[in-house]
Amino acid sequence: MKRLFTLLLIACSILGVIHAQQRTKNQPRTTPIHVKTLLSDIIKNWGNPSDEVYSVNKNPNTNLIESSVRITYFVAPNAKFAPAGERSLNPGAVSEAFQTDEPISYQLLHLSPGNNESFSLRAVDGNGKSKSYLVRGMNKEEMWLLCTKNPETPQLRDAYAIKWTLSDDERKILGGIYQITSLRPDIYEKELASSKKTFKIVGRVDENIKDSLYNIYIAETADELATMGDDDYVACVPVINKRFEWQTELEKPMVGRLRCIFPDGELCSAWINLDFVPGETYHITVHNGYYDEDRDYERRVGRYSGRSLLNERQKRGNDDVAVVDDEWGGDTVVVDDELGDGWEEVDTIPGYNEGDVSPTLAKAQFNPTPEQEMRIEAQSTALKGNMDAIKATYSSLEPFVKMRSLTGSDNYFKQIIKLNKELDVKFHDFIKTIKSIAPPTEKDEILADIYTEILKFYTEQNQCYSQMYKEVGVLTKAAQKAQKHTSQLTEKYMKEMADPL
Repeated sequence: MKRLFTLLLIACSILGVIHAQQRTKNQPRTTPIHVKTLLSDIIKNWGNPSDEVYSVNKNPNTNLIESSVRITYFVAPNAKFAPAGERSLNPGAVSEAFQTDEPISYQLLHLSPGNNESFSLRAVDGNGKSKSYLVRGMNKEEMWLLCTKNPETPQLRDAYAIKWTLSDDERKILGGIYQITSLRPDIYEKELASSKKTFKIVGRVDENIKDSLYNIYIAETADELATMGDDDYVACVPVINKRFEWQTELEKPMVGRLRCIFPDGELCSAWINLDFVPGETYHITVHNGYYDEDRDYERRVGRYSGRSLLNERQKRGNDDVAVVDDEWGGDTVVVDDELGDGWEEVDTIPGYNEGDVSPTLAKAQFNPTPEQEMRIEAQSTALKGNMDAIKATYSSLEPFVKMRSLTGSDNYFKQIIKLNKELDVKFHDFIKTIKSIAPPTEKDEILADIYTEILKFYTEQNQCYSQMYKEVGVLTKAAQKAQKHTSQLTEKYMKEMADPL
């Protein structure tokens, strides 16, 4: 059996922290090299470094640029007055460079002298802070602008602009070059609109329940929520590093439920019903047997605010704020100071008491016959191949995550679902084999160890989706479908582990 458990101890790789993508020679050109070369040449020959504006903002966690601004002013001779052989700014070369790079841009703009339109560029960083830079403010200026997606981070926009006009005596060309990288305005504005609709739950748990999961339920009314079954959840959220997080977009206030699946696979007999309010975040800390609610949230928009949808049911005599065991006698607890202001002492509700967690089972002494061992090893090898294929498919998603976009990755998620369905069949065949040949006195221990390793594999797949969501921000429909399928398999094997017969 040692070889069996060695084969089963396989985990899918967790997608790493985003690093700057390196463009390979085989990839299509994404950088406006003609415009960049032209602007660099102008700065080199006629730029004024003493007047240059330069700033860079980086994400402190990833060290990736979130915004950068470089504004360089230049004074070039006018070709009409320049001595023979002296270089000068060539408006024709500027036009050619910008139009040559137009196919890889998503915006090209040219404003000729006489046009009364002014133009500004806005730089927005990851914290939503923005600053506008006036590029063209006088109708006698000529301006060219090109905007492209940043080749390393598609959520960013690279803007290249140049403007110029003649000096009063027309002997000089006075201009400025703007090179600005920031969040793409379309994404930023969309995120601003989205944030007004986003409801989020942010939680943390104690050490002894750090391997738990949380089912999320949503309904339009408290009555509808009260009739929901255990399997009517919309998401199953894993705990990672003793923390969990989930969010959704809402057009209007709704009600929802947060219910824990404990490390041994037991669905908690108690749950927490909440008002799900667009634009709000609910914080919670789950202990072993009680939880700390977000009292500030409940006062502002929840059941103490006078606007709670849950209160309508309570007024009719149906208190669904929390369901409790009849035998539970909860105490009052004081919330951890580090949670900050707005977290106060609350009444406990039933949950997972000390001693409920089953101790880790020791490896059972199982000595199959040579024929049985060959059968077990053959099935284990098949399992390993299938699990390795799933692991490789997740690894194939890394380039998409590094690009912070899952567009074009649907086939990988379809493959993950297909492989997990095949794996599910193989797991059950393997479990059936063990049940048929394991000694009755040792069967439960052996099955407990097997289910533990199976759940590790599915839990780490769930963690992959949490990591993808953290890095990318939005999961495609195919990714959400694969995530839901994995969560369902996780819950399925948890239930089987609790009742393996």
